[in-house]
Amino acid sequence: MAYYPPEVIQKAKQMDLLTYLKNYEPDELVHFSRDTYVTRTHDSLKISNGMWYWFSQSIGGKSALEYLIKVRDYSFLQAVETIVGSVVAAPPKIYKAVKKTIPDRLMLPKKAPNNDKVKSYLIGRGIDEAIIQECIDNDLIYQQFPNNNVVFIGYDPNKKARYAMCRGTNESNFKQEIYGSHKAFSFQLEAIESRDSVHLFESAIDLLSYATLMKLEDKEWYNESLLSLAGVYKPATNIEDSKLPLALNYYLNQHPNVKRIYLHLDNDKAGRESTEAIKYLLKDRYEVIDNPVPIGKDVNDFLCTKLGIKTKNAKERER
Repeated sequence: MAYYPPEVIQKAKQMDLLTYLKNYEPDELVHFSRDTYVTRTHDSLKISNGMWYWFSQSIGGKSALEYLIKVRDYSFLQAVETIVGSVVAAPPKIYKAVKKTIPDRLMLPKKAPNNDKVKSYLIGRGIDEAIIQECIDNDLIYQQFPNNNVVFIGYDPNKKARYAMCRGTNESNFKQEIYGSHKAFSFQLEAIESRDSVHLFESAIDLLSYATLMKLEDKEWYNESLLSLAGVYKPATNIEDSKLPLALNYYLNQHPNVKRIYLHLDNDKAGRESTEAIKYLLKDRYEVIDNPVPIGKDVNDFLCTKLGIKTKNAKERER
């Protein structure tokens, strides 16, 4: 069995996929648009901005090593041997990716012919079926083909999709932002009538859970503006150096009528730190109200507890 010292393996890991294919398998590359390429074998595998993502399989990465292992099914040793052998035969010309502040194109995954798996998954998380259907009807949610992931969409003011998050509908807990997503346009439900307040959540699942809780209490959930941060917001070590989450900052700039912000972030260390940072940054301009759930880690956890649905968090608390 061949042996490669750590420094050789590290160099193999550093080679990006575009550099590898352009140097050693140029016939496998097909120009897609601007700085984006696809592979001839897999036309849903796109390479751009130094990264690659295989949309039909919901896997991606940066390096050629990851590509050979995840796509070509090479063993780790075979992948290292392939890259090292290629470099020894012909030192590569390096192709640096063009850095972009804002991706120019959101590459939405293909839609499945129905949304059955998505509905079943979300209902299993306690979310109201009618709310789910309304989101589907308004192209805010759909089922990905062929993996059956649920895709949450965010739009800009011109109704153009600018953000997408995939989440597994099985037990894998798979989560993946789609390439080209911009967090400023994260998943949200806008009130039918203009409001002077907005409710903030870490995830789309928590947002939909809150809407369901309101419906259970016979409240008009559709008359509240609900905004997802598209994941955990991480403030700076020194709170004074923190910046607002992109989604919240953009929303407030677009809605100058907002006076109150309700924070429904998680009951964990990250959620509490995020809450304190947002309160600090906005204390002089808005009424910021911390409103975490009384039981459980997050809004969905609380909803499931209220409905008697067993969740992973609930099971862990029983131990």
